[in-house]
Amino acid sequence: MGPLKTVWRDFLKRPDLSGLPPRVRAAIAEREWANELLLRSIQLTIILIFCFIYTISPKTYPDDTVAPVPYVLGAYLVLAVIGLIWGWMREPPDWAGYVSILFDFCLLYGLMISFHIQYGQPASFILKAPSLLYVFIFIAIRALRFHPKFVLMAGGVAALGWAIVIVYVTHVDPANNMLTHSYIHYLTSNSILIGAEVDKILSISFVTIILAIAVNGSSNLLVTAVAERSAAADFSRFFDSSVAEGIRSAEALEAGRGEKRFATILNVDLRGFTGLADRLDADSVMAVLSAYQGRVIPLVQQHGGIIDKFMGDGIMASFGIGDVDGEVEPGCEANAVRAAEAILLDAERWAGEVPEIAQAGGIEVGIGIASGTVNWGAVGREDRLEMTVIGPAVNLSAKLEKHNKKLASRCICDAETWAAACGQGYDGLLGAEIVHTHIEGTGRNVEIAVLTPNPVPIAPMPQGEPVGRT
Repeated sequence: MGPLKTVWRDFLKRPDLSGLPPRVRAAIAEREWANELLLRSIQLTIILIFCFIYTISPKTYPDDTVAPVPYVLGAYLVLAVIGLIWGWMREPPDWAGYVSILFDFCLLYGLMISFHIQYGQPASFILKAPSLLYVFIFIAIRALRFHPKFVLMAGGVAALGWAIVIVYVTHVDPANNMLTHSYIHYLTSNSILIGAEVDKILSISFVTIILAIAVNGSSNLLVTAVAERSAAADFSRFFDSSVAEGIRSAEALEAGRGEKRFATILNVDLRGFTGLADRLDADSVMAVLSAYQGRVIPLVQQHGGIIDKFMGDGIMASFGIGDVDGEVEPGCEANAVRAAEAILLDAERWAGEVPEIAQAGGIEVGIGIASGTVNWGAVGREDRLEMTVIGPAVNLSAKLEKHNKKLASRCICDAETWAAACGQGYDGLLGAEIVHTHIEGTGRNVEIAVLTPNPVPIAPMPQGEPVGRT
């Protein structure tokens, strides 16, 4: 009996939420509160249906007959409205749920008895009324509380109440309890078949047990679902929403598995941030970094870019891998150049609009853009994965960003990316000077486009041979 008792106790307990973050517990409580309001609304709807049916039904009882039904319906309606208002103002405690169950069945069975009295029918009339079906509705709505104890309470009260009704029916007229052992006689008259009433109690009990088991599983699923939804929301803060959705919907995510995709890579870095970090205190450094990221990230995302990673004061973004189906995203080069333009133009306003940056004396950015086929997938270990892009375009973008220091420029992309962007319809404010130059770390000369917002003149080139301006 020990293990069985433990299982039963665990079955009746609420799921343990102590290990969940407060925001997750609050989300679960909010969901339960919303379901409580839904439960109260259903209760009110049922009583309104009762009132409507009673109002339009022909009154076949004599005029001098005492009519208790309207009073029972009125009391039920008032209690349902009070319950809904209370539930709207605050989440009712568990004891209020128990009291509500008692009121539900007392009033339902009282209503059934009232009909027998009002219409002057034998007491067995109660057992023939279809109102018994509402018993199952009142049990079922307790499943909305996501805890089996409310279902068990409702089912227990329903079964006990029906047993009391049977006792009442069989004893209200001592001279004629109307009992029969004939099923046919039971169906064709007002007689009472005890076996049939026991079947009703058994049906109530089995429905209750099945619902309680289902609710117990649903309660655990609710906790898991809310916790995972909260985790997924946090997860999306580390990845672009389309990438996060792709990861969540993937059948399996393993280190060492990836895909080849054509993408444009954009690297953004702050000029002179290392020296700035040495001069400022830690809080000021983080404030400047946060303010800078808060300006750049939305601009990247607005143009279809996916933030791949943060590297100190550097930001790496990918354009063209947002389609989780693996198809080439059209216009990735133009989108990257548009994002670079937005960043450069916005950076000119930082000193006047961002207090943290203004207090630091202003900062400038350097941008590098390159395109090519990249490998996109998960790296790391099974317990610590990171989604990233790897390939020559990634390395070239980073080296072009660093090359801005040598050219005293702010944005460089490879010439092929610039040509592709123009071919894709880019006609913004950036002008390009195409040069052949050696990029440190590549071991070769590269044709690059030095981009500058028009009509700002481009700084003289320390090296390389200009071949034209587009």
